[in-house]
Amino acid sequence: MIGDDVIETTGVDERRPFGTDDDRLKPIAARVLAGERLSFEDGLALYGSPDILAVGWLANYVRERMHGDLAYFNVNRHINPTNVCVAACRLCAFGRKKGTEGSYTMALEQAWETAASGYSEAVTEFHIVGGLHPDLPLEYFLDLVRGLKERFPLVHIKAFTMVEVAFLARRAKLSIPQTLERMKEAGVDSCPGGGAEIFSDRVRHIICDHKIDGSEWLDTARMAHQAGLKSNATMLYGHVENDEDRVDHLLKLREVQDETHGFQTFIPLAFHPDNTALGFLPRTSGMTDIRQIAVSRLLLDNFPHIKAYWQMMTAQIAQIALRFGADDVDGTVIEEKIYHDAGATTPQGMRRQDLVRLITEAGRVPVERDTLYRAVTRTEDSFTVAV
Repeated sequence: MIGDDVIETTGVDERRPFGTDDDRLKPIAARVLAGERLSFEDGLALYGSPDILAVGWLANYVRERMHGDLAYFNVNRHINPTNVCVAACRLCAFGRKKGTEGSYTMALEQAWETAASGYSEAVTEFHIVGGLHPDLPLEYFLDLVRGLKERFPLVHIKAFTMVEVAFLARRAKLSIPQTLERMKEAGVDSCPGGGAEIFSDRVRHIICDHKIDGSEWLDTARMAHQAGLKSNATMLYGHVENDEDRVDHLLKLREVQDETHGFQTFIPLAFHPDNTALGFLPRTSGMTDIRQIAVSRLLLDNFPHIKAYWQMMTAQIAQIALRFGADDVDGTVIEEKIYHDAGATTPQGMRRQDLVRLITEAGRVPVERDTLYRAVTRTEDSFTVAV
């Protein structure tokens, strides 16, 4: 019986037994320990199991087999150049219609000044996402990136979700590959993973029917990877989706990753209902959050990294997630707008020393990384990246 087995994890020098009273988990555990791929039915069993500790143990086994005790973070800066958006997604508290109260669009100089403001320690990444503005041309965003590259040549620019890429391509009357090439020429180094939400058509019609559909998001990601751009991937959970929708989402990402190997990190995003059209829904529990991390690690066997985004799940839950399959906690962020507009109560940003302490207190070894997961060596307000 698997419950009597004792296995040795590859990443750390310790031996731990696995045991569970949930008979559904025992064949899954056998496959995990053998390094075999899990199925759709396995995913449903992982979501439905009452033994969250056993699910977490399996995810931690995979996490330590891949990364040992290492846990990654970076020093980054979020820049949201506009919140004006033609979409009216029921999940969103960030977007505003043009000319309405609270709407804004940064002038380029303002965006560049925003990039330079904040903490004194040098950032290694600018993370740029915003609304689908009805008037801003593609050239505005290309100039934004060019200006950042001129001013901060060492900083990696992670910019424009698949939703934004597809929208800007349509507005510019260009193909998506042409748009991606122009972004690369301007200085975009990789793409963030937002806008994926849930790929299920049924769910998207409820929460974000103004966006590209799930198949278009996946196709755009394929094209970004084929253009040589790495990207992340996300899933928004905790609203009107069910376990079948979640498993379907993860396996569709896994399929694209088999083709392109272009996804670096998967980030589960807990839905924050405050100030949205779905404000009547409850927030996710910490138990739901760590289960989502664990199931993601177990099903996404071809994704190098699983991120516990501390801004959404709180620093405390992120620490627990580092024992439930996560190996990354994101970065300093400095100023986060999108989820705080939806009622997030976490700090707007966190200093590098605080992230180091967060990881260390969780019993992991902190590693500062750049966007491509190369180790960063820092001296005061400068840094070098391992080649």
